[in-house]
Amino acid sequence: MKFFIVNSGSSSIKYQVIESASETVLATGLVERIGEAGGRLKNTAFPGTSDELDSVIEQPIPDHRSGMQLVIATLTDKTDGVICNVAEIGAIGHRVVHGGEDFSGSMRITDPVLQALERNIPLAPLHNPANLDGIRVAMEIFPHVPQVAVFDTAFHQTMPPRAYLYAIPYELYETDRVRRYGFHGTSHRFVAGECARLLGKQLPECNLITVHLGNGCSMTAIENGRSVDTSLGMTPLEGLVMGTRSGDVDPALHLFLKQNKGMELEAIDALLNKESGLKGLCGMNDMRDIHKAAAEGDVRAKLAVEVQTYRTRKYIGAFMAVLGRVDGIVFTAGIGENDPIVRAESLKGLEAFGIRLDPERNWQRSKEARCISAPDSTVRIFVIPTNEELAIAREMAQVLRN
Repeated sequence: MKFFIVNSGSSSIKYQVIESASETVLATGLVERIGEAGGRLKNTAFPGTSDELDSVIEQPIPDHRSGMQLVIATLTDKTDGVICNVAEIGAIGHRVVHGGEDFSGSMRITDPVLQALERNIPLAPLHNPANLDGIRVAMEIFPHVPQVAVFDTAFHQTMPPRAYLYAIPYELYETDRVRRYGFHGTSHRFVAGECARLLGKQLPECNLITVHLGNGCSMTAIENGRSVDTSLGMTPLEGLVMGTRSGDVDPALHLFLKQNKGMELEAIDALLNKESGLKGLCGMNDMRDIHKAAAEGDVRAKLAVEVQTYRTRKYIGAFMAVLGRVDGIVFTAGIGENDPIVRAESLKGLEAFGIRLDPERNWQRSKEARCISAPDSTVRIFVIPTNEELAIAREMAQVLRN
């Protein structure tokens, strides 16, 4: 059976085709600039040879339906398509950002599920409508194919109230569901499972801290295989310092900026989400550029690295206190997988807690999951590449078996 994995954004569709039994990726691609004059599709096919086939189509793509039809035409192309016809698609999986409190696991999409996603739009107004667009278009094009929703928030639904409640009037939780939800759950669940395998344990036996560092960043405390706390909150703005997001700030900053800078709430929200984080500190949000600038003497670039890694180190310490016993710390996502400087700085000074990095292992370049802790480290340290599409495919297989 071939699975079609869809991640629908407001102006994009990211996708993969995976052979479910072998977990082989047959094709991957991105449709972008939907609704703009210069639409673009880039598709990479893996037709079973040593070579991959890249194709790019540039044309206006007025809506998600047109984008999806273009993807299907590309996947079934006689020259470099990876499927003969759409009948080969056995199931479609959708990444959905916010499931609220309605979903603690992946679900086959039905009318009640769609209604729940509609109800959760106020919790993710930028993401859930786009996810729903992708689902509805896929259901129109593939009316008889099972569709599965996999939620970023589901893994964190095991958090206890002491971790997810904010210390604000309780009525706001009861009436408007104001609470911590957490995100990147599919990634955290995936690397936690891989870490357990490397430790030679079952996931329910493991206490882990998973550190997802990319343009968006988050950390999760996993106790006996279950998320018990996480750094992202009601929205993906809280917590660690990110590429363009501030992470933790004083909540009174909003009032200060309004009173002293004349900024409205919408402008403050845009400032904290799009102009802050690493970009706000040094004008750059690509860590490769920041390291280069820091090496050339840019003081603010050096400071940006220090601020981000200090915040990460603080959260690691906090989650160690939450868990008590920690079997492993996992670094994942773009920065976590590829940046030895950030990893080292994020763990600096934690040797007293049994966290000892092996410098040589840390600097080794590899795309494989690997241990980078010193032999005498009582807490194992890992770099594990995340694979959210494969995680979605595994979730789909589980849902379809039930």
